[in-house]
Amino acid sequence: MGMGTATALLEQGMTVTGCDVSPSARRAFEDAGGQCAATPAELAAHCDIVLLVVVNADQVEQVLFGDQGLVGHLAPGSVVLQCATVAPSIARRLGERLAEAGLAMLDAPISGGAAKARAGQLSVMASGTSAAFDKASPALDGMAATVYRLGEEVGIGSSMKLVNQLLAGVHIATAAEALALGIRLGLDPETVYEVITHSAGNSWMFENRVPHILKGDYTPLSAVDIFVKDLNIVHETGRELAMPTPVAASALQQFTAAKGAGFGREDDSAVIKVYERLSGITLPEAANDDGEV
Repeated sequence: MGMGTATALLEQGMTVTGCDVSPSARRAFEDAGGQCAATPAELAAHCDIVLLVVVNADQVEQVLFGDQGLVGHLAPGSVVLQCATVAPSIARRLGERLAEAGLAMLDAPISGGAAKARAGQLSVMASGTSAAFDKASPALDGMAATVYRLGEEVGIGSSMKLVNQLLAGVHIATAAEALALGIRLGLDPETVYEVITHSAGNSWMFENRVPHILKGDYTPLSAVDIFVKDLNIVHETGRELAMPTPVAASALQQFTAAKGAGFGREDDSAVIKVYERLSGITLPEAANDDGEV
């Protein structure tokens, strides 16, 4: 999603400098016409608006506060759009630490996947000061179809993203279970898809993810590992609030089982493979080079 967003902003005429641990990713962005920096510290010399699109809180910490981190190198008054999914409590603390360093933060998780990132059509669930929004407006306008301004306090954006991820994870796991049940009952999976997508049981995730299963294509657009992480954040946040989240916990167990079975880096729809192992169902296979199944 970071590469897609950077490329979308570049194509809209913005000066964009990318940074990635992967040399091949940096070369790809340079080939697209962008500039690159080898480290976050080096990047800081080129930017006063930074989009932080990484996987987890540990990576956020390293990019911001590591040995070659942004903090200490960004000009005072710069704004960091923290787009990774993290716990609200972590987002709040990040905002405090950046403020102490003279930097602004938008708590700005994103949703929409790689395709919408590339098209500059993401949804951004953001919170922060009006000044931070004003400073970041060129980037927000270029990366998003919709920007939800949820409040002044850092942490609100991450709270909203957590609600979204609870639903997304549960819907994917439920879509997989429903399709697996249909196959186990002897129904044709293509027919299950056709009927459900025109019935009350449909969901956006069923409509979007089940085609991956029908094609036997588990190329990761969003991986099983992502929902192990995000539903764990839901679980941990629920524990902090003394609030049970039993449906999310059940989905977490399914994604954890898929990860344990070796499918962690496959598309999140690969959670259905748990049922293939437990129930003996046969899932659709990818077409071979001759176009045959």
